[in-house]
Amino acid sequence: MLYYLFEYLEKSFDMPGAGLFQFISFRAAVAFTLSLLISTIYGKRIINFLRNQQVGESIRDLGLQGQSEKAGTPTMGGVIIVFSTLIPVLLLTKLDNIYIIILLITTGWMGMIGFLDDYIKVFKKDKEGLKGRFKVLGQVGLGLIVGFMLYFNAGVTIKEEIPIEQRVELADGKTQIFGEAHKSTKTTVPFFKNNELDYSAILGDGFKQYGWIIFVFITIFIITGVSNGANLTDGIDGLAAGSSAIMVITLALFAWVSGNIIFADYLDVMYIPNSGEMTVYILAFAGALIGFLWYNTYPAQVFMGDTGSLTIGGIIAVIAIAIRKELLLPILAGIFVIENLSVMLQVSYFKYTKKKFGEGRRIFKMSPLHHHYQKTGYHESKIVVRFWIVGILLAVFTIVTLKLR
Repeated sequence: MLYYLFEYLEKSFDMPGAGLFQFISFRAAVAFTLSLLISTIYGKRIINFLRNQQVGESIRDLGLQGQSEKAGTPTMGGVIIVFSTLIPVLLLTKLDNIYIIILLITTGWMGMIGFLDDYIKVFKKDKEGLKGRFKVLGQVGLGLIVGFMLYFNAGVTIKEEIPIEQRVELADGKTQIFGEAHKSTKTTVPFFKNNELDYSAILGDGFKQYGWIIFVFITIFIITGVSNGANLTDGIDGLAAGSSAIMVITLALFAWVSGNIIFADYLDVMYIPNSGEMTVYILAFAGALIGFLWYNTYPAQVFMGDTGSLTIGGIIAVIAIAIRKELLLPILAGIFVIENLSVMLQVSYFKYTKKKFGEGRRIFKMSPLHHHYQKTGYHESKIVVRFWIVGILLAVFTIVTLKLR
């Protein structure tokens, strides 16, 4: 809203300083600061409200050190992240930008699924929360919406770089570097020189017009996998929020580069018109996560609940898909991947050994992986910081893939 106000003031009254709002970098910095302030200043009030409403976490006895002390800690703290993100976004972004619309839908959709899950756990006293099939149905539903919007909306296009020998000089003396904007199912493949993969090519020449089916299927798979990974990672104080903040800030860099024609050319990455606007949204989200950490680090004063974790995973997945960097997620979101894999391996191995030997055996002392280290004797704050360090290394490696081919 403020973007449109200052745009009007600049055009109508030539107001000094109003032009700053035309710069994505300025609005992104303001969004980050504002969301950080909102989450830290008003976070305490929301926590007190949740405590007064007796929205306390019901702790299952897993035999972990310090577990009993967490009983009654307010949950549903994900609302702090959601509101701290949405207020700066509504004030500072171009609300008619298709990428911002998609991210708003993602935040609302996944936030509602997580909220229903937390509500059932807290107020209906059902520790299982929302049935798994309904969660998956919600994730698949979002995947369908996002997939269709990204493929069929006219505002979602890419521009491909013109080979040097085919470039022409324009009337203004500049050289045309990129071709015309067009629809595409291409994505970025890391580590390869000609690092693009067209999902339509999977179906062969005769069926390329149905490439959107592959694209939508992959969108569903990624949203479901990443949101579940974030959900599993949210097991000890500060782990999910801190790890996610590292991923999100990295994605902000990729979004800004992908939406900037100069840097897209310099770094030889896919140029996606209008995608740079997501940088404002992403940094607002990053500020909210870091502000939430003020209250979520050990010993946590609030838990994000599924309201936060499912929303975080959904947003990270959608951003990566929108900027055509979803194949980098196994690296960037490596913490989520490892947590997911540890559960899958544990369950699969337990079932296999039970069938073969008559009793189930385990690979880890407990899954997800962070609980294994707790069982080993590490304090949870040490586990969290070390996971953050791994997350930073993965983020740096992800950024390096811009030039590592």
